Amino acid sequence: MSKLVTIFGGSGFLGRYIAGRMAKDGWRVRVAVRRPNEAMFVRTYGVVGQVEPVFCNIRDDNSVRDVTRGADAVVNCVGTFDAKGKNNFGAVQDEGATRIARIAAEEGVARMVHISAIGADAEGESTYAQTKAAGEAGVLEHMPDAMILRPSVIFGAEDNFFNRFAGNVRFGPTLPIAGADTKFQPVYVDDVAAAAQMGIEGRAPGGIYELGGPDVNTFRELMQQMLDVVQRRRMIINMPMFVARIAAFFLDMAQAATFGLFHNGILTRDQVKQLSTDNVVSGRHKGFEDLGIEPMAVEAVLPDYLWPYRPSGQYAAIKNSARNLKA
Repeated sequence: MSKLVTIFGGSGFLGRYIAGRMAKDGWRVRVAVRRPNEAMFVRTYGVVGQVEPVFCNIRDDNSVRDVTRGADAVVNCVGTFDAKGKNNFGAVQDEGATRIARIAAEEGVARMVHISAIGADAEGESTYAQTKAAGEAGVLEHMPDAMILRPSVIFGAEDNFFNRFAGNVRFGPTLPIAGADTKFQPVYVDDVAAAAQMGIEGRAPGGIYELGGPDVNTFRELMQQMLDVVQRRRMIINMPMFVARIAAFFLDMAQAATFGLFHNGILTRDQVKQLSTDNVVSGRHKGFEDLGIEPMAVEAVLPDYLWPYRPSGQYAAIKNSARNLKA
């Protein structure tokens, strides 16, 4: 019988790539999510019955145990940017990750891969960084041989980074950002999935791996790359940190005052804290080179999925070519 992997958050941005890789390699895949009816697309990753979305609430022991039982490996891809509510930083990134590891150990699961983030630090400024570190500690307490992956900002066709800003620049002459000089090391989503696959299959030892792409760029430089790809000219304006903190405060207050009817997906106070620290590999942990993976560069991938944001969309290349025709 083929082996079984349970992927918590397996229908999300990174999780779906891991699910696809494991299905292609012949594994049975359980995609554990809160809304299985919205994750039916994962079934197409394999033959009939090979990939199944199942309900799971990682805040509930019984729910986690139900989807963990019988698995040969588990992967935790669940994360959040919500500081408040039931599924907040602590509940998801600390308690949820620890619960998955504890129950995986109790159920005799052989291997675990946990997706954390560069910057995970118990002493970090942001609650996001602190809870990521707490989650790592909880995972290692129960699954000491687990593989922990700390990627920088992840990009790819379904990302919420380049897509978000490319959508914003369709309107208005400027692109305001906070932390323009903060450095990032963007990593392609399928490269992270490949690293996770190696951990699931036991082809790489456990431990902490910091995953960054081949290039380090400032936030401003990444936005300029995006603008070049979408063929739009916009003035990039660096918002001073004190202005960003004020703006984030009022946006957070608007969410609280409307009891969540307005969701602050623009800029939170915790994100401002995150933007004060570079998001690059430290060199203190293993990385892609230890896995034999050569990561993809941003410029090699962005044109493949940002073209819809160009003024002429899919016809941009045709129109540009037409300008070069001689009468």
